[in-house]
Amino acid sequence: MQNVTHLLRSRRFLPLFVTQFCNAFNDNLFRTAMIMLVIYGVYRSEAQEAAFSAIAGGLFILPFFLLSALSGQLADAIDKTRIVRAVKNAEIGIMLVGAGGLMLHNVPLMLVALTAMGVHSTFFGPIKYALLPQHLEADEVLGGTGLVEAGTYIAILGGTILGGILVVEQSDGSYHAGLAAAGVLVVAVLGRIAGQFVPPAPPVDEPEDEGFPARGLDWHILRASIRLVRATLHIPRLFLAIMAISFFWAIGAVLAAQFPPLVKNVFNGSQSVATLFLAIFSVGVAVGSLVINRLLKGEVSARFAPASALLMGAFVFVLYLLARTWPQGSGSLIDVSVFLTNKKAWWVIATLFGVAVAGGMFVVPLYAFLTTTVPKSETARTVAANNIVNAGAMVLGAVLLLGLTWLGVSIAGTLLLVSAGTVVSAWLGWKLHLACD
Repeated sequence: MQNVTHLLRSRRFLPLFVTQFCNAFNDNLFRTAMIMLVIYGVYRSEAQEAAFSAIAGGLFILPFFLLSALSGQLADAIDKTRIVRAVKNAEIGIMLVGAGGLMLHNVPLMLVALTAMGVHSTFFGPIKYALLPQHLEADEVLGGTGLVEAGTYIAILGGTILGGILVVEQSDGSYHAGLAAAGVLVVAVLGRIAGQFVPPAPPVDEPEDEGFPARGLDWHILRASIRLVRATLHIPRLFLAIMAISFFWAIGAVLAAQFPPLVKNVFNGSQSVATLFLAIFSVGVAVGSLVINRLLKGEVSARFAPASALLMGAFVFVLYLLARTWPQGSGSLIDVSVFLTNKKAWWVIATLFGVAVAGGMFVVPLYAFLTTTVPKSETARTVAANNIVNAGAMVLGAVLLLGLTWLGVSIAGTLLLVSAGTVVSAWLGWKLHLACD
């Protein structure tokens, strides 16, 4: 890949990288522990489990839809580092609530904490991308974005694995998550410490594009959201990039929500197999993020986006075929060692890895595109507008998944929806490539 590893030794990048790493790690430590606890330790119904996964995904994403306009305005109006430290303070309080939910096996309390983490991430999300063009040189932004994405998915991997491990089955068949509760609190504190070292990032005084809302705060959430999205999407290059990313995340939301129920009810796997699936997916996206940076050699371009999206769809379709033909389990769930004795299991792993690599190759250049084609004074709001549309797409995906589940569509069958959706992402990526490259 382009040599950007020097950024990991620089204060203008490393503290942000570590803060984002802890953020992604904790999100996934808590979410994985919660999902594993609920699916394996609380519910006993395939329909309940699939519905819970969809509801949890929707609640986490909903704040992005409602509050991204406000978060983008704040990030462009005041020092971004102040916001980083404020949201890291809030995370400690949120994780106190989440830890209580894990300890008490209280599903509503866990969902409250999950929704609050969605609010936390809504305000942190525009920061991590808007800081990059402000602190990095122009030829470092794609590499820095790739490192952030790779680090994010490595953090997802670590949080996912730890979240699965720390939900422990007891001798009587029940589960406890006391260690996971302690873990989320420790990581929240570490993230706050790292945030203290992020360099100042005051508002950038640059001429703003015509049509963009003037910098300031509009506390009317709906009006601010409509104005921001309208002002962003009327620019053709941003419209194409945001719509391509949105379709990708809608697809990803459906796919991620289905992993634990798919493992348990189709592949007859225990929570260790579910953790393996999530870990493989995280590693794959990290690999894809680094591969695309090497292919593009630091250039911000969408020329590989169509092929990456179609490749992702092809892998998802193969995963559907493997799930459909998987032999029915005998009743008791199998662990990783038994799962891997089945030769088809290795095809499942390879296919899942392929889905993730292609996904990372698709989405990383598009995020770099968003942050490098607008003035630095507008980057946070551009990312916020993207988050609003992404969130809407992911909520719609979660609602669609919930509806299909209630209509009796199998978990494996929903993979066909994911595969078909990648065609739309490929078309949008192709249009962006033709318009801008």
